Amino acid sequence: MEQSSQPNLQQAALWNDGSGKAWVDLQPVLDEVLAPFERLVVDAGYPGEGGAVLDIGCGAGATTLAMARRVGKSGRCVGVDISEPLVALATARAQAERTANAEFVAADAQTYAFEPGRFDAVVSRFGVMFFDDPVAAFANIRRAARPGGRLAFVAWRSPAENDFMTAAARAAAPFLPPAPPPDPNAPGQFAFADGAKVSRILEASGWSSIEVERADVRCETSEDNLMTYVTRLGPVGAALREVDRATAEKIMASLPPAFAGFRKDGAARFNAACWLVKALA
Repeated sequence: MEQSSQPNLQQAALWNDGSGKAWVDLQPVLDEVLAPFERLVVDAGYPGEGGAVLDIGCGAGATTLAMARRVGKSGRCVGVDISEPLVALATARAQAERTANAEFVAADAQTYAFEPGRFDAVVSRFGVMFFDDPVAAFANIRRAARPGGRLAFVAWRSPAENDFMTAAARAAAPFLPPAPPPDPNAPGQFAFADGAKVSRILEASGWSSIEVERADVRCETSEDNLMTYVTRLGPVGAALREVDRATAEKIMASLPPAFAGFRKDGAARFNAACWLVKALA
């Protein structure tokens, strides 16, 4: 496989700097929060023992490694991510676990020259909403799948349906400059909030038998990890890396009350409103 030119320069800069480093630091916390999606995606995308699987936006490798264990030693899993720090961590985890049938590549899946028809399945856990040109990206990914190969991924539904994921930004908003209205077509966490849009993207990129299903998943993290999670990740994490100390202190003070409704018995629990998307190449 060869790397070609990369159009997603803003995402590359983001995930190879502050955001990527934060995800590396918080890998155990993120794996705890997102564990239910790992099971959901692996079950939906499992091609059978001995299958070859491509994981798009693999991050620190949890889903890739889970699928590698599922397909067995005769199978093969390749995780692809634009973030070199996350790919380095994923590679180290595979080595530490002695998961020999998993490998990781630092690459942009929109442009990477995948070997045609190599994979029996393509999966992703929240890794496909960040492409500048999603139709081009999914067409490129489809070429990596064998004819009839399956696609299975999860993507967030709307911000309004994900109050936990947006609580920190709402709490911090009074202390930050007014943000422009979000562009629903711009790459980002909620870029696939419109399920009909997801279907149109996949149809235009050559996928068939498309299913876009609502998935409401209960997630949790320990109360000890909650503030670390909300202050290091997402738009608030990015803002806290940039603002002055006085503003940061005001934001930090606003966050615990914003999450009071999610806390109970030493944990923060919330509903994650997503799409489970399936298709065939």
